[in-house]
Parts: sequence; structure tokens; C-alpha cells
Amino acid sequence: MSAILSTRDLSRSFSGLRAVHEVDFELAPNEIRALIGPNGAGKTTFVSMLIGRIPPSSGRIFFDGREITRLPAHKRVQLGMAYTFQITSVFAKLSLHENVALAARRRLGHDRAAVDAEVAQALARVGLADRAGQIAGDLSYGHQRLLEIAMGLAQHPRLLILDEPTQGLADSEIAEFKGLIRALAPETTILLIEHNMSVVTELADRITVLNFGEVLAEGTPGEIHANRAVQAAYLGTG
Repeated sequence: MSAILSTRDLSRSFSGLRAVHEVDFELAPNEIRALIGPNGAGKTTFVSMLIGRIPPSSGRIFFDGREITRLPAHKRVQLGMAYTFQITSVFAKLSLHENVALAARRRLGHDRAAVDAEVAQALARVGLADRAGQIAGDLSYGHQRLLEIAMGLAQHPRLLILDEPTQGLADSEIAEFKGLIRALAPETTILLIEHNMSVVTELADRITVLNFGEVLAEGTPGEIHANRAVQAAYLGTG
């Protein structure tokens, strides 16, 4: 099965400092992949290149067999990539419904009935259906993260990239989040950047570990947990 997303020798340096170095990466359709690594490992830089926020210094990016290395971020969204930021990017003065509607219109245009139906479904999936009329800025940080995921879902992405999605969530909300991701897996491919290792271990089909801007290891959760290099660099059990 061909990869939905792949990189070849992807690198990025800032003022001579190497943040990501020659990363080869492949993500299979409908896979849940976790990207982990210590702070400063290059995760944010790598993902920022994937979504078009920053250009690579060298290397290539492919989405569904098409090279997108120089494609602007909004064009990648149109191809089916959706991304939630590590820091929430909801529109604080708009209602939850209006936030999700903005995302839905990218795909559906101004068909109000279709947009309203999409908004209702997306909010229901993240457990926020009863808050549709509430102002987004009044939500807790954790609920803003869930709203942002709903905004991503409304675009029916083929690839959903979630950056620290459980940050700020209560334990009960994390449990609901896990259920949501499992339900989404048959519909879309998911790349999860996450520090909560219990979430990673329970959800990920495979894990990619970055360290000093390079791929340190890749494998199933069991393989990664048993990897001595990963233990020493990240899991603190080396």
C-alpha cells in the first residue's frame, strides 16, 4: 500500500543550527502514527514543514503521490490535510458553531443546511454538541482543544495532524479523546504529536521517535518501549 504522506531527506536549519536532518518518513493510509521525542528534538519543525508553515532547507515532501514540497499551506488543506496547533487557534469571540462553520465552508461553500449539518456532527463527535451557541473564548483550554479538533473534522481531512491534543484535558476527557481517535481511524489517517505516553501506547499503530532532528527509532509501541536507545534518550529508563 503506497504512503499517503512521505518525506525524503527532509532537512531544515536555522542560522546554521540543524533542527531536522535528512528525515525519511512514510505514513500509510488509515494509520495512527505517533511522533515523539524530547523537547528540542525537531518535532515542531518537522510538522511545520509537512503543513507548509516553513519551507525545508532541502529534501522533498509527498502527499498521496504528489510532491507538495513548495505548495503553500492553504493548498495542502485543499488536498485534504488538516492540522491542529499546539496552542489553540480558535476564534475566541465567535461561537463554537461559527468556528466550526468557518472550517466547514472551505469544503461545502455557502450551502447553509449542509454546513449546519456538518457543524452539528463535528461538535457531537467531540462531545461539545450542547455548547454550540457558547462563545469559544469562554471555554476551558481543554475544551478549546476539542473545538479545534471539531474544526479539523468538519473539513473531512484525509490526513489529520494533531499537535499535543490531550494537553489541558481532564482524565475523563482524555478517555473520550481516545475513543474519538479510534472511531476516526477507519475514515482518515492520523499523525499524533503527543507527550502523554499512555495515550501514545494505547492509540498508535506505530511510533516514530525524533532525537536531535533525526529519526532515532521507528516501530510498534512494544518495540519502541523495549528500544534501549529510546529508553536512554526519551523514556528515562536507560
